[in-house]
Parts: sequence; structure tokens; C-alpha cells
Amino acid sequence: MKNTKTQTTTKTLADLYRAIDRQHAVTITYLDEQGEETLRTIEPYDIRTTKSGRIEVRAMCRLRGEARGFLLHRIVAYTCHRIAFVLDRPEATTPAGHVIVVRSAAQVIARELGRDYLPRTAVTRTDTDLAA
Repeated sequence: MKNTKTQTTTKTLADLYRAIDRQHAVTITYLDEQGEETLRTIEPYDIRTTKSGRIEVRAMCRLRGEARGFLLHRIVAYTCHRIAFVLDRPEATTPAGHVIVVRSAAQVIARELGRDYLPRTAVTRTDTDLAA
């Protein structure tokens, strides 16, 4: 089991990305919101940055059987296995519930940029606080 406090975030992320590429399960020791440690076996499929700037690992949780988000700073330790994924991941959907179809790398990049850089509220020409 690798302790995340004794290695860099880059090393932890590299191991998690490798698990995603190889579709191998990872067992993590995770601190929940109350500060209690739980042991989870997850099947990671995405690593993203939240709007608050934290790194989140999106994964299928074998304990719950559903997609969950795990904040990287709360992962205390982890072990990468050679066990293949067994859970079916749900299709990505829009807020309206429609399935998202991505056919190229350019579409993936456009979706990520749109998610990260679109303003949270509508911007109008009368907004004077945006003047440079």
C-alpha cells in the first residue's frame, strides 16, 4: 500500500492514470467528510479538476456499485491491482438527461474547455464590472 503523504501528487496521479489506462482496480484508504477512514475498491475512469481547484477521481465504487467522486487530498493510501474492471459505468449524460456522444479527441477537448471556462451566470453588455 502506497502512502500518499510520502510521495508527490504527480506520482499518485501517474499511478491512477496508469490504472485507468490498463483498466485495473485500485483499493484506497479514504477519509470521509467526518474524518473517518474507509477502505474502498474503485474502478477509476476519469481524473478532473473541480471548479474549486481540487483534483477529483471519478470512479465506480465496488462497495456502493455506482459512480462516485473521490477527492485526491482525502486519499490516504492506495494499492493498484491487476484485477480488471467488473462494473458497468453509466453513460455520460447532459443535465437534461440526453446521452453525450463524443466522436473525436477534438470534441473531448471542446467539452472540457466548455465545462471549465464558461461563466456561471449570463454575461450581458450592461455588466460594467467586466470592463478591463
